[in-house]
Amino acid sequence: MKSIYIFVFMIGFSSCQSPNIHDYKYQIIQSSSTISIDGIGNEDTWTKAKWLPIDQNWVGPDLSKEDFSGRFKLAWDQKFLYVLAEIVDDTLIDIHSDPLKAYWDDDCLEIFIDEDLSGGNHQYNHSAFAYHIGLDNNVADIDTNQKPVLFNDHIESKRISSGNKHTWEVAIKIFNEDFSISKRNTPTRLTALKEMGFAIAYCDNDYSSTRENFIGSEIVVGEDKNRGWIDAGIFGSLILIPEK
Repeated sequence: MKSIYIFVFMIGFSSCQSPNIHDYKYQIIQSSSTISIDGIGNEDTWTKAKWLPIDQNWVGPDLSKEDFSGRFKLAWDQKFLYVLAEIVDDTLIDIHSDPLKAYWDDDCLEIFIDEDLSGGNHQYNHSAFAYHIGLDNNVADIDTNQKPVLFNDHIESKRISSGNKHTWEVAIKIFNEDFSISKRNTPTRLTALKEMGFAIAYCDNDYSSTRENFIGSEIVVGEDKNRGWIDAGIFGSLILIPEK
């Protein structure tokens, strides 16, 4: 009889530990098809996924919809987190030829990933990443040596522009806090109900020597809203949902 009670207790305990999906801001459905990173976004997975806004102006003056608007979709499979972003921007600027110099002052898509949803400071460590994807598809972030490095092997991206509409399609390998550029690293295998931190933003520059606006997906409380590159606590919560 005692063993039965223990068994029932363990079932109840396990159920209590299961995440409540509705508690997560981003509930990401597993991809039902192979996603080709071509900037088109015409797969069935993208057709089913929901558009979400990039509408929080973290840095800079008020914007008109003609100057900027943004939205995105998310999907996943065992190897990648996928992002489809649609940006309306009347001017694209890439004035820094060196991808490791002032990359945030050029137009770029920025994707924030916290592999285990632990939050906290990640400025000079890899408990989270702030990937800056430039117009030339170079991917930059700050390493533990407090200097920017390229993480091009973490991300595959393609951008297609038509007039002032720019579509980015991105596949991201997920790495945990043990990542080091000095060793061989194995990406995290993604599974259903995995939790992560996530945010997306866009650095917008029209004609200036520095970034004019920085627009993100998350509401950031307080005066300093440009904290994502330091503080993973401002990211949204994400959970991976199995294919139905």
